[in-house]
Amino acid sequence: MDNNYRRANITLTNEEKKQLLQEIVYYFETERDEKLGIIGSEKILDFFMDTLGVIIYNRALDDAKYWYNKRMEDIEADFYSIYK
Repeated sequence: MDNNYRRANITLTNEEKKQLLQEIVYYFETERDEKLGIIGSEKILDFFMDTLGVIIYNRALDDAKYWYNKRMEDIEADFYSIYK
């Protein structure tokens, strides 16, 4: 059995998916005073994974690329500072 949940090229473990579903149910009960079942919470999770998941994933990649490029600039500056 596959222990992962995959939507929009983002993989969650079954434990992560279970935790997120519990958070969704809790949110709807406390903030909106609505009872939400398993199917409803899974549909909401799917919606957010498909719409926000890709944006957040790509933003994280952009942030990692920016961080990497800054470190490479620092390394290049360090190199030229010791160059004779």
